[in-house]
Amino acid sequence: MTAPVRTDRGSEELIRAEEPVLAHNYHPLPVVVARAEGAWVEDVEGRRYLDMLAGYSALNFGHRHPALIDTAHRQLDRLTLTSRAFHNDRLAEFAERLSALTGTDMVLPMNTGAEAVESGIKVARKWAYDVKGVPADRATIVVAADNFHGRTTTIVSFSTDETARSGFGPFTPGFKIVPYNDLAALEAAVDETTAAVLIEPIQGEAGVNIPDDGYLAGVRELTRRAGCLFVADEIQSGLGRTGHTLAVEHESVVPDVVLLGKALGGGIVPVSAVVGSREVLGVLHPGEHGSTFGGNPLAAAVGTAVVELLETGEFQRRATDLGEVLREGLDALVGKGVVRFRARGLWAGVDVDPALGTGREVSERLMREGVLVKDTHGSTIRLAPPLTVTAEELRGALGTLEKVLTAS
Repeated sequence: MTAPVRTDRGSEELIRAEEPVLAHNYHPLPVVVARAEGAWVEDVEGRRYLDMLAGYSALNFGHRHPALIDTAHRQLDRLTLTSRAFHNDRLAEFAERLSALTGTDMVLPMNTGAEAVESGIKVARKWAYDVKGVPADRATIVVAADNFHGRTTTIVSFSTDETARSGFGPFTPGFKIVPYNDLAALEAAVDETTAAVLIEPIQGEAGVNIPDDGYLAGVRELTRRAGCLFVADEIQSGLGRTGHTLAVEHESVVPDVVLLGKALGGGIVPVSAVVGSREVLGVLHPGEHGSTFGGNPLAAAVGTAVVELLETGEFQRRATDLGEVLREGLDALVGKGVVRFRARGLWAGVDVDPALGTGREVSERLMREGVLVKDTHGSTIRLAPPLTVTAEELRGALGTLEKVLTAS
């Protein structure tokens, strides 16, 4: 761990201090983190917790990975921002290596995941008008129910989560919503106006919903036949989390466009990107899209270091191997408070017996035992530890889950 940060206020006082000055758009667990390293965090009182959430996969490489921190330190001493009004000496390597890692032609660098999704929507519409020949302002995008792609006004326009939608209309038109994992419904929704099908290969926020085998390959084939794009949102599922660089690789699928974020910034800076074929991303021309911070030198340097870690295949292998430990441990808990679970790689959605509490209540009990997770909906919690976690740490967390469930 790093040296303690001096503070004269404890967790409870700091939490109370936030109440009048922070917008109430989050309901965090009552823990105040002050330091972190690897898979562990420490609060202001010095209590240690195993991080089993990893910043919703933004911390795939753990807290303060030495290679990433060293890269950031060195870049901070050189150059942090130029805007895209000028070239910078870090962006070309980042784009080259990211495109090679993902097997794509071009990279559009942005900052946040929601920005990547918004950018993907714009690119798909532009492609529909310029390449497919859809009449002006008639392009549609087909999405899946229970999706989570972000919380901007356009994105919540095609959300089925009323918490995200309610009170934020009027909503952006041009989207069709179909059930997830239903190829027949998807085929019925696609027509001559369809620019793209936008889906998560695995629905994270919905509870780590994993589609049937063949679904992603079916989406690829359907979109190819219909002459529209397949846009895969890999912001949470990508970059090693499921045992492959991209989750679509489980079915050997190559989308037209992939949306990346979270882990691409190594838990240091927000970095996202839209990657895809030259035919698609090539529709953009100067002035049609941009970002002051997208592709900045600090982000590009950290992003390149992240790609370098993934190029070795080490983290993909860890996710696969440790995923077996996770699955075996959860299998043993079915009937002991766990009703069912869905897991792929080092990522799981766990449905707890509602009689034992809500997902929030189970998360709070785990927190008191030194394990940090987060609920999704109802009595479901998600587990997504850093890919640097050890098998021993993982088994310890699962043991703690068993303890809090059987003690209820």
